[in-house]
Amino acid sequence: MSQYILNPDLFNDNVKLEPIRAGFGRGLKAAGEANDKVVALSADLTDSTKVGLFRDAFPNRFIQVGIAEQNLVTVASGLAAAGKIPFASSYAAFNPGRNWEQIKTTIALNDQPVKIIASHAGVGVGPDGATHQMLEDIAMMRVMSNMIIIAPGDSLEAEKATKAIAENQKPSYLRLARENTPIISSDDAPFEIGQAYVLRQGSDISLMGTGTMTYQLLAAANILASRGIDAEVVHVPTIKPLDNDTIIASAHKTGRVLTAEEAQIAGGFGGAVAELLSEKLPTPLLRVGIQDRYGESGEPSELLEYFGLTGEHIANKTEDFVHNTSQYHRKY
Repeated sequence: MSQYILNPDLFNDNVKLEPIRAGFGRGLKAAGEANDKVVALSADLTDSTKVGLFRDAFPNRFIQVGIAEQNLVTVASGLAAAGKIPFASSYAAFNPGRNWEQIKTTIALNDQPVKIIASHAGVGVGPDGATHQMLEDIAMMRVMSNMIIIAPGDSLEAEKATKAIAENQKPSYLRLARENTPIISSDDAPFEIGQAYVLRQGSDISLMGTGTMTYQLLAAANILASRGIDAEVVHVPTIKPLDNDTIIASAHKTGRVLTAEEAQIAGGFGGAVAELLSEKLPTPLLRVGIQDRYGESGEPSELLEYFGLTGEHIANKTEDFVHNTSQYHRKY
C-alpha cells in the first residue's frame, strides 16, 4: 500500500475546488511539451473539454474533426498506427457513447495507444439531463479487452493520470467530471496506473471509491467516526486493471466492503470489486451508485442528494449495513 498525502485543507471552508477536467488540460499540455508525438483531437467541444490549452500551444498537432465522434477515434487510431500518441476528446455521452464500436474495432482490437478522453461523465453535468449524463461508460469500457480505465479523484490526480497514459503505450480511457470538485490530494500524492491508495485506516468496514466519490467517502468516514464506526477509505482511481492486492488486503482487514461510483452499479466499479472478492475473498458488499435508472435535470449538488451519493447519505447506508451485516474473515 502506497502512502497517499491528502490535502490538509480538505474539510476546511477554504478547500480549493476545481473541475477535474481542468487537470487533464494542464496534463495534456505538459505531455505535449515532453513528447512531440503527442497529438490532440477534438469533436467540436475543444474548450469545454479543456483541450484548448494544447491547441493554443501546439496548433500544428491539433485536429478538429467536428461533430463526428466515430471519425474522431478512427482518425486517432490511424495516427497511433503512424507512431503518434493521440488524445481523442469529447463528452462521455458521445465518446464512448456514440463510437464504442469504432473504439473496439480500430483501437482496442489492434492495441493502439489511443487515449479516449471522456469529459462530463456522471450526473455532474446537471441541467443537461439524462441524455448527457453518461452513467454506463464504466461498464461499457470494462468489457473491452486491452483497455485501461482511470477515474481521477480530483484535478491534481487527473493531471498526473494524463501524463501517465501519455507514456503507457496502451489504449486508455480517462473519465472526467465537469463540475467543481474538492481537491482531495496534494502535489506530492502519488499516482501510478493500477495502484489503489488507503487514505484512512479503519477496522469496521472498507469504503472503496473511484472518481468524484472518494471525497464523499472521506466525508462519510468522518460522520461515521462520530457514530462509533471506524471506516477505512480506499481510493481506486484505476478501475482496470484493479489493484487486487490492496483491495483484498483491506477487505480481509475489515470484513465488510462498500463501493461508491457516480455511475451505474451494474457492470461498473462496484461490479469489478464484487467479481474480485467473489473469486478471491468472499466478503459482504454493498454497492452505492446509480440503481438501474437514467439521470435527471437539476443542479449537480441537487442530483448528488437525489441519488443518495453525498457523504451524509453514504454514512447512513454504511451505518445500517454495518449494524445488520456481520464481518467476514477468511480462515487461512
